[in-house]
Amino acid sequence: MHTRSEQSENLLTPAEVAAMFRVDPKTVTRWAKSGKLSSIRTLGGHRRYLESEVRALMGVPDQAPSRER
Repeated sequence: MHTRSEQSENLLTPAEVAAMFRVDPKTVTRWAKSGKLSSIRTLGGHRRYLESEVRALMGVPDQAPSRER
């Protein structure tokens, strides 16, 4: 069961994640199988990755709107 935040968050394909890391899409699949990156399966069995988790793995801060004080 997915939480509400997962349902509204952008999901990335293995090719999109691979392009961000400049690796082969099969490498992204290996990362998911080894537990380095979690994936969500579509109804067709394809893997999708949470954009926030991918960005965290890259060391990029979350792009949530900042509050001014």
